[in-house]
Amino acid sequence: MENLGGNPAARHADGPASAGEGAGVTRRHALTVAGGVLAGAALAQTAFPAFAAESQDADAIVVGHGLAGLVATAELAAAGRKVLLLDQENEANLGGQAFWSFGGLFFVDSEEQRLMGVKDSHELAWQDWLGTAGFDRGVDDPSGQDHWGRKWAEAYVDFAAGEKRSWLYGLGVRWFPIVGWAERGGGLADGHGNSVPRFHVTWGTGPAVVEPFEKKVRAAVADRRVTFGFRHRVDGIVTTGGAVTGVRGAVLEPSGAARGKPSSRTVVGEFEFRAPVVVVTSGGIGADHELVRRNWPARLGTPPKSMITGVPAHVDGRMLAITEKAGGRIVNPDRMWHYTEGLRNYDPIWPGHGIRILPGPSSMWFDATGKRFGTPDIPGYDTLHTLRSITDSGYDYSWFVTTQKIIAKEFALSGSEQNPDLTDKNVLQLLSRIWQTPEPVERFKRNGEDFVVASTLSALVAGMNKLTGDGLVDLADLKRQIEARDREMDNPYTKDVQVMGIRNALAYVGDSLSRTAAAHKILDPDAGPLIAVRLNILTRKTLGGLQTDLSGRVLDAAGKPVPGLYAAGEVAGFGGGGVHGYRSLEGTFLGGCLFSGRLTGRAAAAATAF
Repeated sequence: MENLGGNPAARHADGPASAGEGAGVTRRHALTVAGGVLAGAALAQTAFPAFAAESQDADAIVVGHGLAGLVATAELAAAGRKVLLLDQENEANLGGQAFWSFGGLFFVDSEEQRLMGVKDSHELAWQDWLGTAGFDRGVDDPSGQDHWGRKWAEAYVDFAAGEKRSWLYGLGVRWFPIVGWAERGGGLADGHGNSVPRFHVTWGTGPAVVEPFEKKVRAAVADRRVTFGFRHRVDGIVTTGGAVTGVRGAVLEPSGAARGKPSSRTVVGEFEFRAPVVVVTSGGIGADHELVRRNWPARLGTPPKSMITGVPAHVDGRMLAITEKAGGRIVNPDRMWHYTEGLRNYDPIWPGHGIRILPGPSSMWFDATGKRFGTPDIPGYDTLHTLRSITDSGYDYSWFVTTQKIIAKEFALSGSEQNPDLTDKNVLQLLSRIWQTPEPVERFKRNGEDFVVASTLSALVAGMNKLTGDGLVDLADLKRQIEARDREMDNPYTKDVQVMGIRNALAYVGDSLSRTAAAHKILDPDAGPLIAVRLNILTRKTLGGLQTDLSGRVLDAAGKPVPGLYAAGEVAGFGGGGVHGYRSLEGTFLGGCLFSGRLTGRAAAAATAF
């Protein structure tokens, strides 16, 4: 396998490594080139400075070996380009955050939806996207923050309703046949949320999404079209005459750290590599809580003092500032996506490691003081509205009060490692969910510090107050609220919005089969024991980022492309600096990396055509 090995100090700032030093790349002229045609639109011509052949290390440098970086690299290599793929982490982390994901993908009018009796359409999906995104920052102004994000959104929904599934299917990706109904929204047809189930879980979860692109890149490494640069931390983007001409940075000491584990930042050398195109695919800011707090918007309330972390420590946002210094424009930095149902991992991989509960609709949700949340703060409905309700409560946590019957059917945990049946494609283990609580959920119930289990409500409340040490939950008041909800279960109709949602979910065959427990009273002894789960705020996704046009070219403050500079994935707000607007429909983060990586890789390949 090719990589930038040998003496790291040989790749220093005085010049790039030669082919004889094992860099594994052929140096080529970087001449003035014209942009290609992408997605039916002619690209504006982009001029690159001419250099002697020996001054070039590659046709393109990709910074970040997560999913977007792998897809962009695969596209560049398929077009015959020589690519340097750099990352500060070691080879074990190839695939980045996508590897750890549940593998959820957003499709529109898919075969799986039709099998479940779901009637979906491009028109309905676009209605949902617009109602969710709430684009309102200069949509019609080419210099507006939402101008390109909305264009990317329109292109992405076209993709999700068009060739996305067939493209991935052709690469060997498959999906669990029951489609999930995530982020159900705030209650109006043209408002936030998915009108129908669209969350397709990949058979093999996140690793199976990464696999076909990793294979393509490794094949290109074998053919000497791609060179890996593990442990190469980019500290600056090099510009010459107003155009990007390469990157420079530090070589970090070799690391044997396992995937996701923190690695050394000891510097053992320097490098500077040159190429006419640099593609930044370095991810978001979720592991840097102070950076999250600095960008926290007032609309989400007071930034939490305590959060847990849904991404590895290397998701540090460094390349955003570095790319901005090179002329790129950052837009919508206040838009972010953090989960409200986080559990402290009893067996952490990275610092502060949190796991999200993917809940069904039945658990009762209370703030830290034991006050039940109102609509739309119902499990699985409106993540950011609930986040604001939690911060407004004055506390950084909330509670599910639920039953064993509910968690057995409705609790799933995010992450490939928390779903060994799906990740390992073990059909028998998957079928065991029919008659027993999934073992990862049971392990968290036994070992996780956020679970309280009791046979009576009084014992449950005592355990809740002991866990937090603040005595905020009053037994009589909690009992009153639960009994009021339970009375609403006596008829097939109700005024309780959550109970309406439960019955609505049971009307969907996918939910009734796998994600919603039979309607029952929380205090029914036959459904017990009772369970309370302390829910923590879990950092995850950056929805804003580098503004890019539909070719993935990074734009400057004047809205003009920075010559030679491209971006894809989370660092670009999954496209355009904010394809999601304010909120997400879920299943769109991996898809955003796939789509933006593909378009950007193809555009960069066209721009370096000779």
